[in-house]
Amino acid sequence: MERYRYQDKRVSRRLRWSRFLPAVILLAAIVIELTWLEVNTFPLLAVVPVIAAPMLSLAWTAASGAASCAAGAVLALRGTEFQLTRAVLIQLVTLAVLTLVAMFLNRLFTREREQLRTTRQVAEAVQRALLPSMPDRVRGLAIATRYRAAEKEALIGGDLYALHDTPYGIRVLIGDVRGKGTQSVTLVNTVLSSFHAAARHLPDLSDVVRSVEQQVKELRDYRADLTDEDFVTAVFAEVIPEHSVLRMANRGHPAPLLVHEGRVTALEPESPSLPLGLGDLDGSEVPVGQYKWPAGATLVMFTDGIIEARDRSGVFFDPVPSLTGPLPPDPGAVLDAMLTALFRHTGELEDDAAALAITLLPGSDSES
Repeated sequence: MERYRYQDKRVSRRLRWSRFLPAVILLAAIVIELTWLEVNTFPLLAVVPVIAAPMLSLAWTAASGAASCAAGAVLALRGTEFQLTRAVLIQLVTLAVLTLVAMFLNRLFTREREQLRTTRQVAEAVQRALLPSMPDRVRGLAIATRYRAAEKEALIGGDLYALHDTPYGIRVLIGDVRGKGTQSVTLVNTVLSSFHAAARHLPDLSDVVRSVEQQVKELRDYRADLTDEDFVTAVFAEVIPEHSVLRMANRGHPAPLLVHEGRVTALEPESPSLPLGLGDLDGSEVPVGQYKWPAGATLVMFTDGIIEARDRSGVFFDPVPSLTGPLPPDPGAVLDAMLTALFRHTGELEDDAAALAITLLPGSDSES
């Protein structure tokens, strides 16, 4: 499983520049004091160690406070012709106390950051354990995946994908569980395990969907913490490379895109279906569409965290423009183009985002 780091790089770049803020404020206070003698720069000096506390290490927080105290002492004594008055002493004591408070806050911030980092690492480990690793190539198909969890609250995401090479074709699943946390983990595990069993043993794709649907319903009946609002949107696909045919069942999920020779085609289902877990409201029929898949074309499947990402104006991200134009028949390059445009559009993800791309290699046959 490959994770995208564009957002992390942007955040780290912003944090790197923000580390200079205490020094900038200190320098500004000194310049203002030397330029306009009547201006009191004590508030600026007082804020230097406080700003440094959440951004810098303990040593640099202490250094920022010491520099602020030294600058305050020199500037204050300069104004009194280097006589230690009661007012100057109060200012210096105040700066020293603020530095000590900032150092205490720095230790609290550091401890909380370490706890959050540990929580996120555990969540990542569980996510990697849940999502199976994908092969790079299977029977004339090149495969690539990308996954990016929204880590603001360090919750385990509900996006899932899987691929199995079966006697009936290469079967693929991508889905999105509503919600996060323990319920999400339970549903993800149920969907993946039931798909693993059904995809390998059931000859018809619609039967595979029904089997997974049944497992989701039984889980909801068994677990008191799961309700009718806990469901899974998903796309089930079946690929026969030697026939260039793609069969697909869409259960309330964003339509996959077929990218070929600069064109992008949305593979919309002929008739909509409800998500997994709500199928009993829609009857037992499972519509399965069939689509032509030319050699060199790339199938792009993704979760709604991508198309529901917004920019600052609230405009949703449209993946089609980023996939229109000259792109190599390489699933990794196709996903990189889409996700680069995604992070350029939104800058920060509010929801998990998973993507899976499969390219039917030119001249491929049924051999691996």
